[in-house]
Amino acid sequence: MRVPSPPIPPFGGGRFRTPSFGILSTYPPTACGMATFSAALADGLIANGAEVSIVRVADGSPASSKRVIGELVNRSPRSVAASSELLNRCDVAIVQHEYGLYGGADGDEVLDVLAGLQIPSIVIAHTILSDPTPHQRSTLVAVAAMADHVIVMSDSARERLCNRFDVDPAIIVTIPHGAAIPTGRAPHEPAARPTILTWGLIGPGKGIERVIDAMRSLHRLPARPRYLVAGQTHPKVLAVNGEAYRHARVEQALRNGVGTSVFFDAAYRDVASLTALIQSCAVVVLPYDSTDQVTSGVLVEAIAAGRPVVATAFPHAVELLASGAGMIVDRDDPAALVSALRRVLVEPGLADRMAAEASRLAPSMGWSVVAGAYVALANRLLSKYPAPV
Repeated sequence: MRVPSPPIPPFGGGRFRTPSFGILSTYPPTACGMATFSAALADGLIANGAEVSIVRVADGSPASSKRVIGELVNRSPRSVAASSELLNRCDVAIVQHEYGLYGGADGDEVLDVLAGLQIPSIVIAHTILSDPTPHQRSTLVAVAAMADHVIVMSDSARERLCNRFDVDPAIIVTIPHGAAIPTGRAPHEPAARPTILTWGLIGPGKGIERVIDAMRSLHRLPARPRYLVAGQTHPKVLAVNGEAYRHARVEQALRNGVGTSVFFDAAYRDVASLTALIQSCAVVVLPYDSTDQVTSGVLVEAIAAGRPVVATAFPHAVELLASGAGMIVDRDDPAALVSALRRVLVEPGLADRMAAEASRLAPSMGWSVVAGAYVALANRLLSKYPAPV
């Protein structure tokens, strides 16, 4: 992946300092990938010497961080205007973009926030659909037109944004998704029963049922591997359907005769405990339904932890695993999934080679490195602006 070059130019007028950032996004305690991403990016920016303020997209829960200087209440014109003004107190605005994040049709209310900015803006495009509706397409095109730069996190995302949305390549910058890089990376110690691991917020589309079906064959292996699904049900899924998806998967495991080999763990884990869990597994499996996903934080975290990966063929996985850190299978080929997992579990040396390649890729994904690229990009933007009098 391309990352902006590290040298950091001074601000306009020859001055130098680390810029301050205002981030518009969901933020903890909101339980979603965007909030987790924003918190980790903020930590990385601060580690690089920047000041960070958060304008949090309100979800009804109280803000728990002193970094939060205000909240955006969707569908409130007054709140939209106030959010722009809060961001204008900083040197650079970072605006997270996801269609369901903001008010209006396909989240087009974010355009009003961007219109109120008087500072340089960097938009992070988390979802770039391969087959958008006309309004989804026009919304993202308009967002890109109002931003100074658009960040994508994979080359496949960059290609899609250029070719399918006709966004000017000159404003697109590829900066990888960040991850916590484990310290003191000890050699992986095989467990008595090797663990096949899926984690994250759980709900339809995660493809967990594929692995439960695969376990009918895999649980007969001499080592008796187990499949662990770690994570809480996605709050939006929980609000509509409760725990129906999780319960259906438990029933599926019992029906398939693998109830003693499939486990669900909804315990909350902080970064350290999640990293330890990932490092303890034999293989990470990402059996997603989507063929659209150009960014996967879970995939990056698996590689950062140095673990082999088996994934269905979504674009980010195809790109990141191409050099050998994992294997790709077609989402509609159950036999291929069984074969790939079996190979990682039993083929001599294969898991070690995959883990070694993952460890080689990991350093460029550390949050401090990734955040440093945002600082460098912000300084390049600010160097084009006249110094304040």
